[in-house]
Amino acid sequence: MSKARYAVYFVPAAETELYRFGSSVIGYDCYRAVNIPCPPELVSGIPAWDELTREPRTYGFHATLKAPFRLMPDACERDLCATLDRLAAGFDGAPIFQPRVDLIDRFVAIVPDHMPLALSDLADACVKTFEPFRASLSERERERRLAAGLDPAQIANLDQWGYPYVFRDFRFHMTLTGRLPPEQADDLMARLRRLLDQAIGARPIVVDRLALLRQGAPGETFEVMRVAPVGIAVREVEDQSPR
Repeated sequence: MSKARYAVYFVPAAETELYRFGSSVIGYDCYRAVNIPCPPELVSGIPAWDELTREPRTYGFHATLKAPFRLMPDACERDLCATLDRLAAGFDGAPIFQPRVDLIDRFVAIVPDHMPLALSDLADACVKTFEPFRASLSERERERRLAAGLDPAQIANLDQWGYPYVFRDFRFHMTLTGRLPPEQADDLMARLRRLLDQAIGARPIVVDRLALLRQGAPGETFEVMRVAPVGIAVREVEDQSPR
């Protein structure tokens, strides 16, 4: 079985201020698959910043819509890409929300100030649509998830969908740090709120694209391989295949 994993994320367009902000905070550009410098005003006085962003750097700046999965033996990348295109085209418009920086389970993330129904619908559709491609979790993968202390509904989600935080347990978030020591959380949230405000001001975030990402092997970083605009009937699909 291939060791590669795939995921369906919302990744802002590479040229946007939002993406430049998020990717620089975690120090990785998942469109080009390269590490990039972090903002000096953010990391000043925080020598462990590289370690604090190690986990989000693996995945790139994103919001999860279909969590990472390995392919079924009879599935292929071509069908994944075609499914991404069809799903994105099927929505009437792109969900929009006003963002805020918040602390979730000790890590800092961008979250919606109010969760729009259209965004929940998009996430639910991604979970269901890509499920036929997903190989079952290994026992080791399942045990790792269970170690997080899941409730019965989340365990049922894990066993049925390969990920515990779907449907009613889904919470849209764009991760900016790993888990923080309590004494650093307030300072880092204040810095990140200030930098996000400088980057995008009061502008809302438009979830205008679905991105298919690939991780070649465990421990490697994820890279965008295809992007499909959401809610556009006739479009050109941007192909970010590995160079």
